Amino acid sequence: MIDFSQLDKTIHEKGRLSIMTLLASRAEPWAFQDLKSQLEMSDGNLITHLRTLEKAEFISGEKLTGDGRPQTLYVLTAAGRTAFVAYLGILEQILGLGK
Repeated sequence: MIDFSQLDKTIHEKGRLSIMTLLASRAEPWAFQDLKSQLEMSDGNLITHLRTLEKAEFISGEKLTGDGRPQTLYVLTAAGRTAFVAYLGILEQILGLGK
């Protein structure tokens, strides 16, 4: 039997799952504005989810300044990648039950 309590509640929320999926999809960092555009989220909604993931140490953000306006780039941390892979493993088990 699958232990559904193993689903990480930090990742399981739709917005945070979307963020984690995008960050896991490529090695390069994602800029805040690119995440916002891709996910079609408001600034406030996205920032709230990003802060939750940062607090869990699943992602890290780096603010860049210089020419033009500042931007923040986000990447998965090693802990975030490990948590995401574990989360996907549980989902695969659940999907296997449905077949």
